[in-house]
Amino acid sequence: MSTKMIRTLVKKEMLDVLRDKKTVIMMLVIPVILYPLIFIGAMQVMSMVTSSMEQQTYRIAVAADDNGVLRKKLENSSQEKEKEKEKEKEKDEEFVLVDAQNMADYEQELQNSTVDVYISGASSGNQTQYQIYYLSSSENSSYAANLVENQLEDLSKEISKQRVEAAGLDVVGILEPVSYEKKDTASSEQSLGSIMGSVLPFMLIISLLMGTMYPAIDTTAGERERGTLETMLTLPVTNRQLIVGKFITVAVIGMVSALLNILSMGFIAFYIYQVMGMQMETVSFDAGLFLPAIVVSVLAVFAFSLFISAATMCVTSFAKSYKEANNYITPFMLVVMLTGYIGFIPNIELTQTMAVVPVANICLLIKNLLLFQLDQGVVALVLMSNLAYAVLAILFLSKIYDSEAILFGDSKSSFQIFENRNNLKKGGVPTVSDAWFIIALTLVVVLYAGSIMQIKYGIRGLFGTQMLLFAVPFLVVLYTKKDLRLTYGLQGTRLSGFFAAAILSVGLFLFNMVLSFGLIALFPEGAQRVSDSFSAIMDGGALVNLLVIALTPAVCEELLFRGVVFHSLKEKSRPFAAMVVTAAIFGAYHLSLVKFIPTGLLGFALCYVVYRTGSIFPAMLMHFMNNACSVLLSEYPALFKKIVPGLYRRVPTVSDVLLLAGAGLLLIGIGLMLLNYGSGAKNKEAGSMR
Repeated sequence: MSTKMIRTLVKKEMLDVLRDKKTVIMMLVIPVILYPLIFIGAMQVMSMVTSSMEQQTYRIAVAADDNGVLRKKLENSSQEKEKEKEKEKEKDEEFVLVDAQNMADYEQELQNSTVDVYISGASSGNQTQYQIYYLSSSENSSYAANLVENQLEDLSKEISKQRVEAAGLDVVGILEPVSYEKKDTASSEQSLGSIMGSVLPFMLIISLLMGTMYPAIDTTAGERERGTLETMLTLPVTNRQLIVGKFITVAVIGMVSALLNILSMGFIAFYIYQVMGMQMETVSFDAGLFLPAIVVSVLAVFAFSLFISAATMCVTSFAKSYKEANNYITPFMLVVMLTGYIGFIPNIELTQTMAVVPVANICLLIKNLLLFQLDQGVVALVLMSNLAYAVLAILFLSKIYDSEAILFGDSKSSFQIFENRNNLKKGGVPTVSDAWFIIALTLVVVLYAGSIMQIKYGIRGLFGTQMLLFAVPFLVVLYTKKDLRLTYGLQGTRLSGFFAAAILSVGLFLFNMVLSFGLIALFPEGAQRVSDSFSAIMDGGALVNLLVIALTPAVCEELLFRGVVFHSLKEKSRPFAAMVVTAAIFGAYHLSLVKFIPTGLLGFALCYVVYRTGSIFPAMLMHFMNNACSVLLSEYPALFKKIVPGLYRRVPTVSDVLLLAGAGLLLIGIGLMLLNYGSGAKNKEAGSMR
């Protein structure tokens, strides 16, 4: 690859991007000027609001049968505060007691803000019970209610003290038999790091996204809208050189934006340090202790900027104009923002599982670093995972630029679900855009409705969830007038295909068990959650479990993933790429890092079976047998422990692993041979997966 050509392309892309003032504004003005102004301005506003609340006069109506005890307490409190503040010539909150005798309707008085709090009460024996009426929708009323509550607590202590003294008893010994003092052992640096660790990662994530978004749009959709993309492709430049040049441009701008944001955040932290130092003279901070955290955070942010740059370019590459690119990037921004909120959630730890979750791993890593919690292994995992995601995104981007249909657009890539049904032609399979829409819509429906059904109805809810997996895509396919036979792969096939799929299923199950042993050792918590969730739904007996857990997913999930998704992707890309993407979606659908690799491998094998046989029915059999094995092993442990004891050991031996892996690979090999031999002449033309 010519580095000179790439440098020329980067220079050209950089000039194009920097000509746009919006990019410069988002990269320079917002982090350097706007963020400090927002932060400092917010602190000033909060200070002003707090001061205003403290200097407010609150109207209190007391209608309590307590011989005027509470009224006297409130009057004395206001008088004492006035005397204290006269010396400082400041005004504190005070109570104005309103006559409650003439109030016909205290609720209406509260609504009209004639009074802020209305108090009623009556004495019974040695106790007086008060009721505090206020409006939670009114800031003044809520604040006044809290002040009155504090006064009542003080009054209760005063009366208790008087009664104990009158009885001639030890006041302290009776009223305060236990004395304690809280002492914070956290250093000043840890306290400051705790505050910064919740806010700064989220702000960095958002600013990085904003910094890379506009150059990504300009280098992809912007160039397409200007009509210069065709000209670029006619030059003696390979697609890979073009992609690398564009990516380097967006990544450099993202890194510069990240660096400016870090400097801006550092200025804010220094400002907080100075303010806290002036307000609390005894508090001191050693800024040098934050240096290792800052260095590692910079590396993490740079690694994340590579990933976010590649990801935004992938999203915007499908758009044909600036407007369309902004529409595409909005859902992506929402996902990133919502994931970035994880830094505000308490007690979320940066485990090995979380270290490979995009966006969340960076937020938690920076938070831990500012708390001086440094785990070199986890740091390396976060950095490597972000670099890996960036490489995968770049490879996906290269696939996009290899596809003229995606670059220049055609009807097979557009959303047909949003078109007038009368304008749609019958036949064919869903477009790639419609397939992605089906995946997103189905996932949302399953997450909301399916989760509720499973929690409320158990295994019956699981059956309902599987029905949703079938119904949602089916309705979209019907609306867009697609051919059900082609979309779902409902063609017939030879019996040899079913036989090969059955053997392949058993072999893959054994091999996935070996993979699961390693994943359980790496992610024990995730494995335990998977085990618990599986046990929770195994409450219907062997026959019902086989029907709901094995048969129903084998039909419904296959119709969605190996039917709609795989056939849509295969129509627009090479079979191998379609298999990989479908398998990844299938693995991610199960929402478990422990299950992702085994489930993804199963998904790839199911796609291959559909591809070789031309029918979805052998894949349904294979899916059913895989799930049935799990059900039977759980239902009849005593029987299968005698047959395959290695599957039940918490720590399998080396011989167990070798035996299971060897048997699995042998059966997989036999299944593939039978599958390729029996696929028939019908699929000879599809014999190579390039």
